[in-house]
Amino acid sequence: MTSSAHATRRISAAAALLCTGALAAACGSTSNNSSAGSPASPAATTAATTPSSVPSTSVTTAPATPPSTPSAPACATADLSATVNASPGGAAAGSTYYPLNFTNTSTSSCYLYGYPGVSFVTGPSGSQIGEPASRNPAVGPATVILPPGGTAHATLQVVDAMNYSKSVCQPVTAHWLKVFPPGQFTALHVKFSTLTCSAKLPAKLGSPLSVDAVKGGAGQPGQGL
Repeated sequence: MTSSAHATRRISAAAALLCTGALAAACGSTSNNSSAGSPASPAATTAATTPSSVPSTSVTTAPATPPSTPSAPACATADLSATVNASPGGAAAGSTYYPLNFTNTSTSSCYLYGYPGVSFVTGPSGSQIGEPASRNPAVGPATVILPPGGTAHATLQVVDAMNYSKSVCQPVTAHWLKVFPPGQFTALHVKFSTLTCSAKLPAKLGSPLSVDAVKGGAGQPGQGL
């Protein structure tokens, strides 16, 4: 073989080696690019597990403060007395409606806004009976200004405990209500006797006790909501 042929072979071999190296580099580059794109997968997983929207708030939930600033401070528990008007005349469709009256006993005006927290208890220092009152949205919250001696009310709806089976309801006679005025964390205790469920009822049966938002004026028996 001539020296010319040997030279040609050496050039061909070198070219082949260069081509092989280029291909390896290209493959390595492709592999690296694929790995760099992989962090996108966790981001996609996070998006999939994040709720698409925040669960809506129950329609019975009222803001803690009124939408506009009242001309008086909020009524503190110490500013109020509470009574239930249990006179006959408030029964309808298996329920009885009772006005829960709040009276401003202080020497200054104050306001009430929203729903009171209400539950049956065994006594002023006793334990809770059954579930606390659910909030009835039939009457929405509004700011009520109470002058000294002024009265506002919320309406209690008490379902007849005999509407439920005894085994589910476990009826007992309650003699006291524990009442938190709207926005307050100290309770008033109010004498009020009625038959109610001591057991937690299945959700499908509803609540044996409900309350609407505070309204101006003293409530009247039979007024309903």
